[in-house]
Amino acid sequence: MNILFVGDVVGQNACRELTAALPSLKRQYGIDATIVNGENSADGNGITPFSSSLLLDGGADAITTGNHCYRRPEMDALYESSGVIIRPANLGNGCPGKGYCLLDFGSHSLAVINLIGTAFMQPVENPFFYADKILEVIDTPNIIVDFHAEATSEKKALGWYLAGRASAVIGTHTHVQTADECILEEHTGYITDAGMTGVQESVLGIDKDVIISRLTTYYPQRHTYARGATTINAVVLEIDQKTGVCRSIKRICQ
Repeated sequence: MNILFVGDVVGQNACRELTAALPSLKRQYGIDATIVNGENSADGNGITPFSSSLLLDGGADAITTGNHCYRRPEMDALYESSGVIIRPANLGNGCPGKGYCLLDFGSHSLAVINLIGTAFMQPVENPFFYADKILEVIDTPNIIVDFHAEATSEKKALGWYLAGRASAVIGTHTHVQTADECILEEHTGYITDAGMTGVQESVLGIDKDVIISRLTTYYPQRHTYARGATTINAVVLEIDQKTGVCRSIKRICQ
């Protein structure tokens, strides 16, 4: 089973660029399932029903999110009704939605878990303990974890913590693709950050002049998305669907 995991998509134009490229990416890598982090997919921050529909209609099978998941209140009902749009599980049980989903392919299934880090983020429950709780109730060896976190050490630690128990632990949030893809304990694919799908000539997807002005004048600036050529950052995972073992992990930057 080949899985495409796409790093944080920034803005609706990036959604459209990604979905235009998905058919050829799926053919090239023989993709069976596509997971997209869409927490920044809406224009103006966060995710909306419209931006999520762009991704799902364009070929995503599941959407993960992160610290901006509740930026738009109109998403609350969709988190409750959708079976494939998830939010970080360790935000707590009182929040709308679920922290994992199960994709059924008939002969096999794929679990997608969303967690958020604790370092330099808002107060949340312990992601390590929530990972344990979810793994207890998931009945498939094929498990992909999106760990939306700031600190590289926390991401790496969760990778080792879940080594041998998850098929892959993929970091998101920093919008910069790292070059440390590997397979932990001959089982779990890992990368500290899958990167960003957005305008390359930007500061994490935002117009570079806006960010430079804010950092040089300290005057508040309204963030506007950059315009220009879009770069797609992603990883392709080859998973043994019977055992959940990750056979290979490959970075994509195009």
